Order: sequence, then C-alpha cells, then structure tokens
Amino acid sequence: MKDDFDKKIGHRLHHVARLQRALAARRLQEIGLFPGQETVLKLLAESDGRTMSELAAALKVRPPTASKTVGRLSAQNLLERRAAEGDARLVRVHLTDEGRQRAGAIDAIWESLEQTMTAGLDGKERKRLRKLLRKIERNLSAQLGAVTAAEPEDDAEGADEETA
Repeated sequence: MKDDFDKKIGHRLHHVARLQRALAARRLQEIGLFPGQETVLKLLAESDGRTMSELAAALKVRPPTASKTVGRLSAQNLLERRAAEGDARLVRVHLTDEGRQRAGAIDAIWESLEQTMTAGLDGKERKRLRKLLRKIERNLSAQLGAVTAAEPEDDAEGADEETA
C-alpha cells in the first residue's frame, strides 16, 4: 500500500532532488570536487577575474560563504586570488590551468546527469517537464517574494528541437 505522501508532488520533487544531488556529488567527487565548488569554477570559466562580491552575488550566498569556497579551491590549486591592477585593495579570483581543466570536466558531468535523469523521455516530454518545473519555480518564488530570471519561452508545445 502506498502512503498518501508518495502521491504528493512536493514529496516527489524533494525525493528526486535529493537523488540528483547525491549522484552529482558522487560524480563530482570523481574529479576531486564537492557540490557547490563546480559552480564557482563554471562562473570563473565564463568570466575569469571576478571579485569576491561578484562571485557571492552570482552564487546567491553571503561573501564569507563564497570566500570559504574560494579558499578551499585555492588550496587545491584550482584558482588563485590576485590584487587587481591599479587597485591592490581589490582582489580578483582567477582560474589556474588545472582549474580550467576541471571546469571543462564539469560540462561532461552535467550532461551525463541530464542524460541519466531524462532517460526514457522523448524530446516533447523533456520540454514539457522543463516548462512545468519553471511554472512550479515561479509559483514558489512568488510566495517567497523572490525574483526569478526571465527565461525565454522556447519550449512551445509543438517545438521539437530535442530528440530522445
């Protein structure tokens, strides 16, 4: 007999999110990273030389949290802090060569996770799922007073850019 909570969407979302995070953590561990560190590397791969404030804002965390993560990644020789040219008080964070290689490996991990999560779904089902999740995200964000980034509505019901 199934429990009623097993039928609740919130329960399913929570359970799926936990499983996804656990699998992501396992795959990140294979390249020597902990969850959360990959985001810092990817942000710097997009725009190297960000300040601590810029990183904290992009990560949506407080500066001490970002600083702690940067410190751990620096200890692994994946990034380095450098004084900004022209203003030694301003510190910018840069990827090392090893950090850049790991950032590249993250793409493969994310793609692998995406394939695992959506195995057995065709392109239309994937688009529909993304659209439904965005609606849920907007509903929850509205209740919290949060602003979500506007995403293009590229998942029109008939569009078929993806294949299974």
